[in-house]
Amino acid sequence: MSTSTKDMPAKRRVEITPTGRPRQFETGGRSVTFVPLAIKRRHCSKVIVPPTGVTVVKTTSSFDLPLIRTLGKAFYWQRLIDTGEVANATELARRFRLETGWVCEVLRMTMLAPNIIRAILDGRQPRHLNLHAVRGRQAEVPVDWHEQRVLFGFMS
Repeated sequence: MSTSTKDMPAKRRVEITPTGRPRQFETGGRSVTFVPLAIKRRHCSKVIVPPTGVTVVKTTSSFDLPLIRTLGKAFYWQRLIDTGEVANATELARRFRLETGWVCEVLRMTMLAPNIIRAILDGRQPRHLNLHAVRGRQAEVPVDWHEQRVLFGFMS
């Protein structure tokens, strides 16, 4: 079911457009994806504003904001561990007063295949790909990127 933004109430309307220049690189045997975002709150909605000079292609998509927020949190936490600011997930959980198991589930999201992360950020993920699925609540998420793509329906 597809609805246009004209049919949506103003409180539920969110406009997300690309901003900045995404970068991908490998460091220490890890693939790193950096997606710069500029989020501005305007009235009751949040708008991501692109930098000047960038052409924006609008698409209809389904952004899962809780999933995007948790994915961002996962990469932030992983950076805290990588830089040595915290030693491990247990110390991270203590620091933020969270359950260690939940922190570990969220950190596992950093091992998702880059194209799956990109699809989530672009709002192009399959409908069944939600926060429970990526955290491994419905089925264990494999470490192998090919197996992840098969599990989440990115391969036909």
